[in-house]
Amino acid sequence: MIAPALIFEGRVLARGRALVGPVRLEVPGGRWTCLLGPSGIGKSTLLHAFAGLTDGLSIDGTVGAGDGRPLAGRTALMAQADGLLPWLTAQENVVLGDRLRRRRPDAERARALLARAGLAGLEGRKPGALSGGQRQRAALARTLYEDRPVVLLDEPFSALDVANRARMQDLAARALAGRTVLHVTHDPAEAARLGHAIRLLTPQGIAAIPPPDLPAPRAPDHACTLELTGRLTRQLLEAA
Repeated sequence: MIAPALIFEGRVLARGRALVGPVRLEVPGGRWTCLLGPSGIGKSTLLHAFAGLTDGLSIDGTVGAGDGRPLAGRTALMAQADGLLPWLTAQENVVLGDRLRRRRPDAERARALLARAGLAGLEGRKPGALSGGQRQRAALARTLYEDRPVVLLDEPFSALDVANRARMQDLAARALAGRTVLHVTHDPAEAARLGHAIRLLTPQGIAAIPPPDLPAPRAPDHACTLELTGRLTRQLLEAA
């Protein structure tokens, strides 16, 4: 599986008004890139541009993979809303992509992913019987089940308590090693833990923030993680 780089250059427009840009965003292939910035700056819009979800919008520029091949069929998106279908069980939601593609779901793999997400024994529950954090973990399991070389994550851990957030960050970092991950987050500590590359989107453009010279995921209490968390927080305060 070859995980390509991602490149966006230009603007995203809605009825002629620029929602994002002009900016250039390069996401290295096979690495985990965190994209931070103030609310409303356009982080999710860039993520959706890579996912091809641009209904009602137009792109003035280029968006695609560094290898020149189409991204369609090579991406998995985990949106801010969990997107679980309320009439399906947790396990049925995890394998929904296979069902839509008329492929036989791998029930054993789906159960294993739910168990790794801390949902063992809850496979048969429908979303209405799960907490918000449990639904978000089921959505993460569904994203991992898709097994795509490019993974687009929009605040994937925001509904989780501190302990489960750290566990799911560790799970995702292991499961997505070698994939191209673009992770939109408002949490500087999350970026400091997970990012091989960190990008800060502001009205002035996109700045590259050097991560610590430590393998990710980094310990949340390591001095380098804490220092970068503080530095990113200061930069976000200045950008707001």
